[in-house]
Amino acid sequence: MTTKPLTGRKVFLITASAFGVIIAVNVTLAVQAVRTFPGVEVKNSYVASQNFDADREAQLALGWQVSATIKDGELLLSIRDTSGVPVVPQSVSGTLGRATTVAYDSTPEFSFDGQNHVARVEVTPGNWNLRLVAVAEDGTEFRQRIPIWVRSDA
Repeated sequence: MTTKPLTGRKVFLITASAFGVIIAVNVTLAVQAVRTFPGVEVKNSYVASQNFDADREAQLALGWQVSATIKDGELLLSIRDTSGVPVVPQSVSGTLGRATTVAYDSTPEFSFDGQNHVARVEVTPGNWNLRLVAVAEDGTEFRQRIPIWVRSDA
């Protein structure tokens, strides 16, 4: 059995190959991260921050308790006042989508059934977010992100 000597050239090729694999994996992951995550919540964060406290106080003054579930292809949005009575805002809209990509975003068409705001949706199991925008009768805008977990057996 003859063994070839370990030369400087072989050590260099082994080291360069190892670093090449590491760099290739890092570049691939960085490209995928940037390509799949939009990263923008508001166009100008400074302008958005100017009215944040006043908007938050007005929203909290409404006293709304909001929750959402998805079952059998229906998104059930519950908006209740402090007494537990269903609230019917001037308008209810939102975007239903995944947390990390806009590829599956949809805009549900809500209708009020007397207790909840209901919309037909097509979702797969996993984590979803409803980014809700509702306008109260007095014109106060209510905004909230509602996480929804869809089970595989739902």
